[in-house]
Amino acid sequence: MSKLKYLLIVFLGLQITSIQAQENAQSSNPTTGQVLDKIVAKVNNYILLESDVQKAYLEAIAQSQQGFEVPTRCDVFESLLINKLMVAKAELDSVMVSDAEVMLQADQRFNMIMMQLGGDESVIPEIYGKTADQLKAEIEEPIREQLIINKMQAKITEGLTVSPAEVRKFFNSIPRDSLPFFSAEVVVGQIVKKPDVNQEVKKELENRLKNFKQRILDGTDDFQTLARQYSEDPGSAMMGGELGFFRRGELAPEYEATSLGLKPGEISDPVETMFGFHLIQLLERRGNTYNTRHILLRPLPSEEDIKQAERYLDSLRTQIVENKIDFAKAAKEYSDDRATSDNGGFFVDPQNGSNRLTLRTLEDPVLYFTIDTMKVGSITAPMRFEDEREGTKVRILYYKQRFPAHRANMDDDYEKLKAAARRKKEEGILSRWFLTAKEDVFIDIDPSYDRCEPLKDK
Repeated sequence: MSKLKYLLIVFLGLQITSIQAQENAQSSNPTTGQVLDKIVAKVNNYILLESDVQKAYLEAIAQSQQGFEVPTRCDVFESLLINKLMVAKAELDSVMVSDAEVMLQADQRFNMIMMQLGGDESVIPEIYGKTADQLKAEIEEPIREQLIINKMQAKITEGLTVSPAEVRKFFNSIPRDSLPFFSAEVVVGQIVKKPDVNQEVKKELENRLKNFKQRILDGTDDFQTLARQYSEDPGSAMMGGELGFFRRGELAPEYEATSLGLKPGEISDPVETMFGFHLIQLLERRGNTYNTRHILLRPLPSEEDIKQAERYLDSLRTQIVENKIDFAKAAKEYSDDRATSDNGGFFVDPQNGSNRLTLRTLEDPVLYFTIDTMKVGSITAPMRFEDEREGTKVRILYYKQRFPAHRANMDDDYEKLKAAARRKKEEGILSRWFLTAKEDVFIDIDPSYDRCEPLKDK
């Protein structure tokens, strides 16, 4: 079997949009007679469409890791074929996922679709040619398939480790003139302070939410209408405040504790989280998952509140510059940004978990241009910035290191090489599994993909 550059290329967007394509598979344009889509592989009762391969191929190119070879169309086809084989084998081996897991992710995916549609369910039939309930039901199947694939991959590669010796062997196997070339990278950290809002503002928001609750209980207003009018959570406001199902531990602790203390239909008193003040209604519980709706009011800091946060960070910066406290320790203890504080304040590349980022990884243009004007080792004065969900915050930035563009080497790129070595090892394990497992299922491949030779022993 040929080498797979990117195994298990499963994208929710691809799978959701392919729902309609599956209905049109093998159908023709009534005017031109042109085939709109076709089945390119069958594994037992599971089909792979040409449109699936095309979408996954384009996605793989866009997401290919910098410095490493881009996957070919055959690589992508083989990856998707293995996915279908995993689902078919999971059915034979009784590897299943729970309905609760599927419904949780399906609800979240449906809410994302509704956000893109402005929260208006009435436009769904026009866009998708089906009702909201039908769309929800069809979303569940590709999500179930993805969860099964993840579970099968974990089962097949269980216990996989990569030793330093294996990383070195992998590195030495790459011809020197073929070593990947990495762009310049930086290591950047931040310490964030969210301004403390004065108590008078907080009390005012609590009273507003108490008034909303009373209006709902009196029948003057309903929860959804008030959420659409007043909630400052843009994602859920258009959905009447509904968040969809979440597992324990996925929402703010105060929000979760309050929600799980309610009976279905019951409305809480105002509760404060890091995001602001919430009025919560529990809609439904399913095992360890729960669905709520809420109205969020965010307390806005005054100019004096923001200046106080700036003074706080300026004092902390002085201690760091004078070596009275280490930056990473200060970030862990004092930063209000959970995404970076556990990592000592440093930003992380989402693709490989490394602290080293290419400048293109810094999606925030303000952050990009700030770093571009800094010297390595320097720390900025406190800077204001806008958080999409929590409003005005203040931060200091630390430009720790810069790595110039270079050819891959063991000293500077160990983590990247380790990740690549692990993928190669996974390829071998899954390739061997594929050659055995394919004997247990029926596989039919369209002649247009015979050139890929996915069933050939190599």
